[in-house]
Formats: sequence, C-alpha cells, structure tokens
Amino acid sequence: MAEADDEVDSESNGAQSIMAEDQRNRRHPQNLQGVLRLAVEAGSAADGPALSEPMSEERKEWLKGALAEVAKGQNSEVEQMKECMRVLLRDGGCARGREGEEEGEDEEGETEGALEFLSELCENLDNARDLMTLGGLDLCMSQCLNHPQGSVRWRGAQLIASCAQNMPEVQCHLLSKGALPKLLQLTDSDPHPTVRVKALYAVSCLVREQEVGLGAFLSHDGFSVLMRGMQSDNEKLRTKSSFLLLNLLTVHPEHKDTVLSMGMVQQLVSVLRTPHSSFHEHVLGALCCLVEESPLGLRDCQSLTLGLEEMLNQRAKDLQGREECQEELEFCKRLRSACFCGRQPDDSGMDR
Repeated sequence: MAEADDEVDSESNGAQSIMAEDQRNRRHPQNLQGVLRLAVEAGSAADGPALSEPMSEERKEWLKGALAEVAKGQNSEVEQMKECMRVLLRDGGCARGREGEEEGEDEEGETEGALEFLSELCENLDNARDLMTLGGLDLCMSQCLNHPQGSVRWRGAQLIASCAQNMPEVQCHLLSKGALPKLLQLTDSDPHPTVRVKALYAVSCLVREQEVGLGAFLSHDGFSVLMRGMQSDNEKLRTKSSFLLLNLLTVHPEHKDTVLSMGMVQQLVSVLRTPHSSFHEHVLGALCCLVEESPLGLRDCQSLTLGLEEMLNQRAKDLQGREECQEELEFCKRLRSACFCGRQPDDSGMDR
C-alpha cells in the first residue's frame, strides 16, 4: 500500500527502515528461546489436523540456519539438546499453573519449538541415543505426553517416533518405561486429532520389527485400538491404522487367530461398506492375509450373512479402469479367488 502512494515521504521511509530492522531482529534471534519461539511461528502457530503434515524442506532449512546463528558459541549438539531440555523443564508440564496468558503462550511456544528442534536433531541416530542417555525421552514421556496443550502432546509423540525409528536400544528403553500403553491410549482417545495420528506413528515405530514391542502391543489389546482407528472420522488415522494392521498381519501371520477371535473379519467388511476411500486398499489387503492358510478366516469371509462376495463383485466393477486403484483391485481379485472361486462362473469381469 505504501509503495503505491506517491506521497510517501522521508518519514514513511524512516518507518520502513525501522520495520526492516525489526524484521532482521526477528529473523536472527539472539538466543535459543527466540529460535524455539520462531520455530513455531514460522508455520504452525495454530493447532489442527493440518499440523500432522511433515515439516517442509524450507522450514527445515530455516530451523538449521536459525540454530547455526545462535549456537556458534555452543560446543556440540549435545549442548543444544541440553538447552532444549531446560526449556521443557521450565515449562513444568501439565501440573504447572500459568502466571499470565501472554507468558503462558510464550512458554508453550518455546516448548513446541524445543520439541521440534529435538526431533530434527534426533534424525541423527547418535543424537537419539544421547537424548535417551540424558533423560530427554523420560522427560518427554512424563511431561510432554501429559501436557494440557495438544500442540505439545503431538510434538512429544513425534519426538518419540523420531528417536525410536530403527533404534532397538531406544525402543527397548521406551518400552521398559511404559511408553507403549500411553501412546495407545493417546491413539485411542485423545481429543486432538493430530495427537492421535502422531501417537499411532510412534506406536508403529515401537512395534514393527520389534518382538518385545509387538508383545506389549498384543498384551495391551493393540489390535482393538487399530480397529477403532479405522472406524474413526479421522482420515489420516484410518489410513495409518489400516496400514499398520496390514503390515503386522503380513510380517506376523502367527497372530491371525488372535485377530480372528476378535471378529476382525466382520469389522473389516463393515469398514469396506463405508464411503470409498484410499485406505480401503489396506483393509482388503488385511482380509487377504486373514483368509490365506486360515480355515477360520476363510469361513468367516464365506458367511452368507456377511454378503462379501456381492460386495467384492460390485467393488471390482467400480474400480475397473481407475489407474490409481489397481492395487485395491488386485486385492479384490485375490480375496474373491480365495473365498469364492467357482461359485459364480459369471464373475462380471473380476478375472479379466
């Protein structure tokens, strides 16, 4: 607006200089707390489902650059992690009262930024191990996962996931501290949709290719949590729940009977009757796993009261010619072949 005004004089130019100087000060914070606060302001100041999107490359670069500016005097990334932990401790967790609304918002912003910083640093496996040794993961579990702000809870879950990925040592530590039941509870019932998605991501990082984690998952009725996730109104949670179910059944077929005894076939078919979505591909894949080499799963799918054959025929018709749905169509064919081969020669194009 000022640029289009021919009457802009030196006073206006002076104001612009002040604004530019202010922008420079904001872009180059003088301490870590400033960076942590700006890390949140840079693109995720408000809570909501959109926060579950991965951090953009642009924002990652900004965070790294900001850290480089303020960390010149620090000795190592360990020192940076210690500073972030001090921020988390200063926040005080859910038991601490807020002295004032503005102060509380500042502290929450710093806490969110500290967690994002730690997640970035812990993409390096050595840093993840060091954070565990420093007590940072214990702090995250006891404080951040129980924080009153959803924006802190989901970032805490994201940090746990970042540290646990492909790190058996960290996974075992988290499991020994009871992280899995807490994460399953957040997945199942947290009121914040992004917390549920991030918590399930952390669950996945603790149970996939981790026998101890899978045992804890089974003992805490994790398959029921996945089932409820697929029945939720959260699209991302439905997708991640069905994908994890498919993965676990594929890698651990020995647990089919456990899942079948829960009435999983009937539940999955009811999910398929909801309006079509891309996650149905994983649901059909899970059904394929449950019927293959399993007389009980086969019998459940063949039940006339379920009406699965008719539904598969109709689904195949709907998917024909849709390039983006070819994998789902293949699962349809596999499931029908396993359950209903020979019952209806006129299969309306299923095997064409």
